[in-house]
Amino acid sequence: MIDPIADMLTRIRNASRALLPTVQIPHSKLKESLAHLLKAEGYISEVAVESTGRKTLKLRLKYEGKKPVIEGLRRVSRPGLRNYVGADEMPRVRGGLGVAVLSTSEGVMTGQQARKKNIGGEVLCYVW
Repeated sequence: MIDPIADMLTRIRNASRALLPTVQIPHSKLKESLAHLLKAEGYISEVAVESTGRKTLKLRLKYEGKKPVIEGLRRVSRPGLRNYVGADEMPRVRGGLGVAVLSTSEGVMTGQQARKKNIGGEVLCYVW
């Protein structure tokens, strides 16, 4: 697999469009911290790490009736073209209605959190 973060986002996008209650993803520390960030921002309802042979992340998706809470996911920085931003040039997603997820020297955080701490990093994805 070339880009595991893009694979995770695609699995979440496909599961939410198919109105599936849960989705399973191969585990890594970066994916787990990204999943916990999505839970803290209110996009998913539950994150669990299962270890039956290989570790997997089990995410419970959130819905408002028959409409998924996650309207869209977009991978920004990819293996062929990394995208780094400074603290003063944080992107705004959908006019502030979405979240930019960054990988910084202090861990994975949202663009707002990074702006408050005055640190930059690699823009992993946009979620709205």
